[in-house]
Amino acid sequence: MGLFDRIKKSLFGSKEAEKEEEKASQPEAENQETAGQEAAEPESAGQEAAEEPAAAASESATEPEAADQEAATPETATPEAVESAAAAPAATDQAEPAAEPAPEAETEAASTEAKRTELYEQGLSKSNKGFGARLNAFLAKFRTVDEDFFDELEELLIESDVGYETSEDLTDQLREEAKLQKAKSREDLKKVIVQKLVEVYDDNGDPENEKLTYDPSAKPNVYLFVGVNGAGKTTTVGKLAKRFHDQGKKVIMVAADTFRAGAVEQLVEWGKRVDVPVVTGPEKADPAAVVYDGLERAIKEEADYLLVDTAGRLQNKVNLMKELEKIQRTIKKRLPEQPAETLLVLDGSTGQNALLQAKDFDKTTKLTGLVLTKLDGSSKGGVVLSIRHEMKLPVKLVGLGEKAEDLADFDAASYAVGLFHDLL
Repeated sequence: MGLFDRIKKSLFGSKEAEKEEEKASQPEAENQETAGQEAAEPESAGQEAAEEPAAAASESATEPEAADQEAATPETATPEAVESAAAAPAATDQAEPAAEPAPEAETEAASTEAKRTELYEQGLSKSNKGFGARLNAFLAKFRTVDEDFFDELEELLIESDVGYETSEDLTDQLREEAKLQKAKSREDLKKVIVQKLVEVYDDNGDPENEKLTYDPSAKPNVYLFVGVNGAGKTTTVGKLAKRFHDQGKKVIMVAADTFRAGAVEQLVEWGKRVDVPVVTGPEKADPAAVVYDGLERAIKEEADYLLVDTAGRLQNKVNLMKELEKIQRTIKKRLPEQPAETLLVLDGSTGQNALLQAKDFDKTTKLTGLVLTKLDGSSKGGVVLSIRHEMKLPVKLVGLGEKAEDLADFDAASYAVGLFHDLL
């Protein structure tokens, strides 16, 4: 099932189910009418049909009767017959439960998807109302689909953080699609716009790449978190540590942001809260040295995960990037296959500035994915599309609230449903 089909199922599933029930009830009524007509046919045909089974039944009636008598008389029944009769129901009882787990699995999967969709809808409610309100107001004022319509639509997309390049490409595609589908009504146009927005995301990624990398044989899997101060790196590290710890994994955190006042203490507090050890160094310590200590401990203790929090700002951007390069070299020198993930943490409410940050960090650290935080506080929400369209980088985690469980695995369909729920 394609991404847009999943979205339509989530948004319109209940309505389509009602329509299917109505369709299903119509043939049933027709069958009842047909059955009534057949019952009114000449009785002779029914009598002829009844005579043949009646004769066959009378011939065989004595055999079951004799069998019943033997079964009812234990004294005359052979031991083999008794065992056979007893085994038959037992076999039936054993066979019946085997078919039952499938509905339970389906129910559990449906429940999980419903919870995820609800989390996204709540977390993206501001984006939904902001983007949805702007789009609805935009469509309400237009009477004809002309060049002015598409020019203003492009401006609206740019204002919604979709980005200039992505908005331009989208508008060109929408022109063609509106012509092909002959979309003229307000509702038709909304569906075309949403479909194209989703396709832009879907065409630029692989859902498998959106999952966090984990190798059970790697001890540890190193996750390196980078990003500017204030984006939510330390909080993300703490929340993810809780998730892995709750899954029964051995987790260690490294406080490598040794320059920001309070950064080490903040991560240590998270460690106490989620019962996960934190490797620290002296004040103003070399971040790469602290990471090395963390690596040694994780290898010795055979930890499943080593989560590394890094600095977001040094004296200038050049120094910051050099420091991150040094940390990566330290990791690779000790564990050549690591880090498994280099995740850029972005504040989703910063709009196109987030896209510029992603480009800068990717040049230095070769990112494997993104974490978008604070989406619950953004009224725009289009930054996911622009980053995916222009950088082809997967979004792996999204922050949809303050609680630890509000750090969710990114799901494109749930994101789109949350963003467009009130539009369609």
